[in-house]
Amino acid sequence: MSEIAAEASEAGERPHVTRSRAKPGGTAADADGGVPFRRARKPPWLKVPAPGGPTYRRLKASIGSDNLHTVCEEANCPNVGECWERGTATFMILGDVCTRRCGFCNVQTGVPTWNDPLEPLRVANQVKKMGLRHAVVTSVDRDDLPDYGASAFVGVIRSIRMQAPGCKVEVLTPDFRGQEMPLAKVIHERPDVFNHNVETVPRLYPKARRGSKFLRSARVLRMAKEIGGERVITKSGLMVGLGETFEEMVETFGILREHRVQVLTVGQYLRPTEDHLPVERYWHPEEFEALEREAYALGFESVAAGPLVRSSYHADQHLPQPAVVAG
Repeated sequence: MSEIAAEASEAGERPHVTRSRAKPGGTAADADGGVPFRRARKPPWLKVPAPGGPTYRRLKASIGSDNLHTVCEEANCPNVGECWERGTATFMILGDVCTRRCGFCNVQTGVPTWNDPLEPLRVANQVKKMGLRHAVVTSVDRDDLPDYGASAFVGVIRSIRMQAPGCKVEVLTPDFRGQEMPLAKVIHERPDVFNHNVETVPRLYPKARRGSKFLRSARVLRMAKEIGGERVITKSGLMVGLGETFEEMVETFGILREHRVQVLTVGQYLRPTEDHLPVERYWHPEEFEALEREAYALGFESVAAGPLVRSSYHADQHLPQPAVVAG
């Protein structure tokens, strides 16, 4: 021990030790020399309070008692506390096991076994109890089912319309493998909003969305508008932070407009675990503002772009509002 360290030890002080330049943060390596996963320090605009308010706890217990799933929990949404305190939630039907493995998604992948014919009624009952004015219904991918889960969406829309007729219904569906008949089933029920997220720019699909195709998703959105007409609002969402460029984002917006998408959401990707794709960078709020301006310039009717924006975040506020006619 050096004289300085010995003196510090005798004085009860911790001696200063210069950290390794190879590991400037002082992170301990494991037996193989690797550095364990640590959540990267997020910029201040991404920090939100942890959920735990009284309304949040009540809704969590109520939803759990009905054996329902919410994407708020399954996807580790950063807004879960705020949204649940406001009394809103996004219901995830058809279980919590997905047949696809997207590199960014926190929902577990495997062979689904969920089959509950009463789930639509239980979702509608929960919507009624919560007094929702705008309910969002989504699902895992169910490529194992003959109609890819379309019948379950039909059942939920019908049940909500019966039990909570004043509630608007937004569906956030998978791509149904691009098949027109399952999509037509859902659109025939006239959801107020049809949402299908393309998630990222076309170049990143092989890395981020294995099993999906960008143009197939875009065609699903266009078909939804062609089938539903003016009664159905079309919506899609993307993330940033996976390695895309500003120019690629704007180009993707243009493709969505060509496919008759009316509402757009853009948010920051947050890595759920070390097994998921890394965050290439955090976009600044000013960059989101620039994306929003570009999207409006392309003709979108409503745009929500921000670090914490998610597809279902304040969904009722992101709908195009009817024009006021002067009289």
